[in-house]
This record gives sequence, C-alpha cells and structure tokens, in this order.
Amino acid sequence: MADSRRHAVRGFPWLTASLLAAGAAVSLAAVASSVLTVVVARTVVTPPRRRPEDVVVLSVDLAASTITLDDTADALLPGEYSFWFAAETGHAKLGEIIARSGHTVTRRVISVDSGDLTKATRGRISGWFFLTPAELGVPVEDVAIATEFGPAPAWLVPAAGPSTRWVIQVHGRAVRRAETIRAVPVFRDAGYTSLLISYRNDGDAPPSLDGRYGLGDTEWRDVEAAIQYALDHGATDVVLMGWSMGGATVLQAVTRSPLAGVVRGLVLDSPVVDWVTALRFQGTLLGLPGPVWSGVISLIGSEWARRLTGQSAAIDIGRLDFVRRSDELDLPILLMHSDDDGFVPSTASRALAEARPDIVTFESFSGARHTKLWNYDPPRWNAAIAHWLATAPLAVRGD
Repeated sequence: MADSRRHAVRGFPWLTASLLAAGAAVSLAAVASSVLTVVVARTVVTPPRRRPEDVVVLSVDLAASTITLDDTADALLPGEYSFWFAAETGHAKLGEIIARSGHTVTRRVISVDSGDLTKATRGRISGWFFLTPAELGVPVEDVAIATEFGPAPAWLVPAAGPSTRWVIQVHGRAVRRAETIRAVPVFRDAGYTSLLISYRNDGDAPPSLDGRYGLGDTEWRDVEAAIQYALDHGATDVVLMGWSMGGATVLQAVTRSPLAGVVRGLVLDSPVVDWVTALRFQGTLLGLPGPVWSGVISLIGSEWARRLTGQSAAIDIGRLDFVRRSDELDLPILLMHSDDDGFVPSTASRALAEARPDIVTFESFSGARHTKLWNYDPPRWNAAIAHWLATAPLAVRGD
C-alpha cells in the first residue's frame, strides 16, 4: 500500500508540489504563531518604555484655552483628565467638552504643566490627573520604603489630625504613584494618613533583578514593605487601595503576607481580579488567535519558558484568580469598576462580587472606562469611598 501511494504521488508532480507547499505553509504558520506568542508574552511582563500616543491633536488655541482632538473613546469622556504629549515630556490638564463636530472634539485646557502644547501633534489621555500631592494644598513628605531591592520612594500625606489609620495606595501597570493622588482627599477627610508607594520596575522604585512584571505575584512584597513602614510609624489599622494591576497586587498581599493581620479592608479601582480573563480580553481586542493567548498564559506561567520571556521565576497564574479563590478572602472590599472598561473587563469583578456578597460592596459604573472613574464622576466616586469607610467594619474605633 505504501509503495502504491508513493507511485501515485510520483505520477502527479503537481500534487507533490502542492503537498510540499501546504506543509511549508503550515510550518511557517506554526513558526509565526510561536514567535508571536513569545513576543506577546514578553510584552505582557516587560515594563513599557513609553505608552502609545493614540490621540491626534488637530489644533490648540491657548488664548481661548481650548484643544481640538480626534474623537477617540477617551477624548469623548466627560470630566477632567491628563493629556501627555511629546513622548510624555509634556503634560496638560484638560477639562470639559466644549464642542463636537464630525469626528473631532474640543475640550477646555485647564493648565499646561510642562512642554509646548501648541507643537503637539499626538498625545495620550490619562486618568492620572495630578503630578504631585502638593497640588492638593496638603502637607506632603518624601519618604523611602525599604524593599528587598533598595529604598523605594513614596509620598506620605499625614491625616489632618492625630490618627493611627493609614491607607496604602498601589498604582497600576505602566503608570506611577501619581496615579493614586486622586484618592488622597477622601481618605484624608476620613482621618487617614495616605502612603502613596512605588514598586519594583515601575520607573521610580529599584528594579527587580529580571526587570519584569510579576502581575502582582512578586510586587506584593513591596506592599508588605510599605505595611511594615506604616507599622513602624504608628499605624494600627491599614486599608489597602489597588488600581488595575495594583488591585491584583494588594489581593496577593492580604493572602500571602504575615503582616496582613493589620489590614482592615481593601478598595479596588478597575482591578485585575483574574489575569486569565484580562489577558484573553486583550487578545480579543487585538484580534489575536485564541491559541496565541493560551500560549502566552502558558509561557509566563512555565519555568521552562523563563529564558524566552526574561522572567527570573514563572508567574503562578492560578494564584492570581480571585474568583476561584474568593473563599480565601475575609476582609471588607469596596470594588469599583466600569462596564465599558476597555482594558480590564468588569466580568471578573462582578463574579467576585456575586461569589462574596457578604464582604464585597460593588459599585458599577458605566461610561468611565479604565481607572478613570474619579475623573468621570468625582462626587459619586468620593461618596462611595467615604460611605464605605464610615460603614464597613474596618477597625475598632477609638484612636
């Protein structure tokens, strides 16, 4: 039978060529898919040098305090936002929408903090609004947290009066501690000292040896160091607040740190509750095949793949799924997420809230996108936190 098949193929050279071409195409496709999988996996765990400037600047009129932009989803958001331009060397604060026409949107320019906005051709809109806590008109101290890789800078904003309650703010992926300044006023009004920290590989804190993100699986140790700092400086009750990947990080801290007993509750803004859900969502947005994202998850979670991704240790992906691990949580949680997040889907947050309604207070937003809930609706965002701080069983009162 084998001989007859070989003879049949010899008798039809076009078939032989077609089979060889098909085999080569399959091989090339497999190679291309493998290469893409490695590239994406490295991207997931590698801190970006620069974030893309995806908003086109059409005109700037500083005399009228206006800027006209292409009407991207972020450019159309109500509220007040940062606008980074000139490879993130320039920064402006943008206010409300003044006009819309065709595919353009004109917004008010509140201030230009650095750079020449009139020369900007592209930029990026961000919820990270303030540059330093000093802009809030409150006392602030530059401090350093002792981490395993060296001192990590942090901002300390003391409570208005004597207090042993602290909140530790943990920013998200590819941003810095200034992202969390928005939360200082509401916590300060509630009597909390705020500690706004940096962590490994974020551009402020010392990098890890491999220079790679752990998606919360390693960064939690820097949160633990911050808790120790708070304890050493008089804290008795600590709330952890995590934004985006910072949410994944504080969830790791309260389930893995020996110091977790001092933590009384969690506030999560647009958090990554389950990385598999988040990564698959990103894969769908990018139009990448399912096998590629399955491969990405496998690579960053495999010891054998560390040479490909540059990681010093594999990430325990299962340990980062707090829908599955919901029964391990025992602290009050305020969870805020927008259903149109665009980066981290709210599905896992909703699933956690449904699994643990006894401890999770879920605030669902619509139209606010990712980590821009404060920018979109400051009164509601502040009120949600203030009410939760006043009513959740966070600590024994009397300090």
